[in-house]
Amino acid sequence: MSETATFNKETRGFQSEVKQLLHLMIHSLYSNKEIFLRELISNSSDAADKLRFQALSNPELYEGQADLGVKLSFDSDAKTLTVSDNGIGMTREDVIEHLGTIAKSGTADFFAKLSEDQSKDSQLIGQFGVGFYSAFIVADAVTVRTRAAGLTADQAVQWHSSGEGEYTVEDISKDSRGTEIILHMREDALDFLSDWRLRDVVSKYSDHIGIPVSIWTKEKDEEGNEKEEGKWEQINKAQALWTRNKSEIDEEEYKEFYKHVSHDFAEPLVWSHNRVEGKNDYTSLLYIPSKAPWDMMNRDHKSGLKLYVQRVFIMDDAEQFMPSYLRFVRGLIDSNDLPLNVSREILQDNKVTQSLRSACTKRVLTTLERMAKNDEEKYQSFWKEFGLVMKEGPAEDFSNKEKVAGLLRFASTETDSPEQSVSLASYIERMKDGQDKIYYLTADSYAAAKNSPHLEQFRAKGIEVILMYDRIDEWLMNYLTEFDGKQFQSITKAGLDLSQFEDEAEKEKHKETEEEFKSVVERTKTYLGDRVKEVRTTFKLASTPAVVVTDDFEMGTQMAKLLEAAGQEAPQVKYIFEINPDHALVKRMADEADEEAFGRWVEVLLGQAMLAERGSLEDPTQFVGAINQLLNK
Repeated sequence: MSETATFNKETRGFQSEVKQLLHLMIHSLYSNKEIFLRELISNSSDAADKLRFQALSNPELYEGQADLGVKLSFDSDAKTLTVSDNGIGMTREDVIEHLGTIAKSGTADFFAKLSEDQSKDSQLIGQFGVGFYSAFIVADAVTVRTRAAGLTADQAVQWHSSGEGEYTVEDISKDSRGTEIILHMREDALDFLSDWRLRDVVSKYSDHIGIPVSIWTKEKDEEGNEKEEGKWEQINKAQALWTRNKSEIDEEEYKEFYKHVSHDFAEPLVWSHNRVEGKNDYTSLLYIPSKAPWDMMNRDHKSGLKLYVQRVFIMDDAEQFMPSYLRFVRGLIDSNDLPLNVSREILQDNKVTQSLRSACTKRVLTTLERMAKNDEEKYQSFWKEFGLVMKEGPAEDFSNKEKVAGLLRFASTETDSPEQSVSLASYIERMKDGQDKIYYLTADSYAAAKNSPHLEQFRAKGIEVILMYDRIDEWLMNYLTEFDGKQFQSITKAGLDLSQFEDEAEKEKHKETEEEFKSVVERTKTYLGDRVKEVRTTFKLASTPAVVVTDDFEMGTQMAKLLEAAGQEAPQVKYIFEINPDHALVKRMADEADEEAFGRWVEVLLGQAMLAERGSLEDPTQFVGAINQLLNK
């Protein structure tokens, strides 16, 4: 990677993804240039948080200066803006790792999602959390001078780049710890080299930062001319937002704080800010994003809340406070009951942690319930982004299974649309008199579900069926067995019974037909042998001659497909072959005296049923051969 190295100064090439990112930063986010300052100040705030945490066990890191802050200064003649902090700082290795590469898994997937739609690009870039590179929106060159806390002055390092293909790293001397970022401003960004402009941006984006942000100001004489001497003036409130009273915080401040903690450029959908005193003393500020993180379905996706203990930052991505199915939630929790030296290992089995996790989970679910009740359109936008992970909830969170189930949304035969907008509660409200089960169907796609032959009698009787076509749905229904006292019933299972919706005349007619077709059922079973588990007549079909179903406690088709797609060996599904005695083709088959021709009809009807159920056949040649022979005859 290194091209030259002289006196410990070396020139390195950016990781290829960084080059792409820099190009997108400059072009996609150019319309909102001022966010660069928010991102740099946010990084400085994080550096201060990390120093406070490390200094708990090593106070010498403060080097006699425990007052932390960010300082802004500019030089109009040199056209430079400097953002400096006295936080944790960086070593040479840190600089190369953080400023030359993107050390995050799934980088290629991220760039594959980028498109020519610049508004979408800006949201994706924000989710990626690459705030430092936003400096190149306003600067044609950036110099970083930094020294890690605890190192000597001559162990500092300087990084410099023009944001193109390369950057240089060299050893320097720096008396104070922390990081100094010098932006060499572009001609079209010189408006940021002014006192009022910087104050305006800080007030807009960084008022809530928990450390002082100061600007270098010069006093003026009586005639309005600047004097040589100057001073540092604090220009933000410097009080952590979550510690303030809710009544003092406006909507814009909450939104800006979300962008600070999440490094997301999009605004949050909703949030919940709560101070709890009693058995557990803590504050939580939880946000539901408006857009799903690009890598949310990746196993390596980092999720969790920022953890503070008594206002001291402890760790990022503390996943112990939120179940996996709520991994999209952003925000923080500030506890007064945990020890300051708490580690991830201690958190894992800590009773306080478990109590806080339970409380935060219920807080998020209640917030979502409120949204679903009061703003259906907003909830639908949430569901489109996060519905798939919410479906993991019933399996993962037994204690809140009913609450999570109430938040799930599905398509159904009622809406005639692939949009998942039907709640289980609304389904129950529309149930027919005498209906005691929630009927559902799982399939590969909405089209496959909507056109399934299993629906024919349900449509004829006006019974609504929930249509499930997400990969996860079959797995979900292994854990979601009932809701509001009503059992779920798959309409592709053998135990389906619709006799409660039939009158006595229908029942009598079905019994007679069943008796008449006994011999046809026996002939079919004899021909198929152990290829099927059972053959029987069915009266749930109208325009379809036959279907296959599985036993109630046997693995269904979609679950078997799910296991196969995951590379796991799925047990062979033994189907029950159901034939429709009222269909013309079945009657034609029944009237066939020639056993060989009868077998061809069985092959055709079974093949059709398997295609409708599985979308594939084990032996397509046998199926095609039977069709050809019947056509030829």
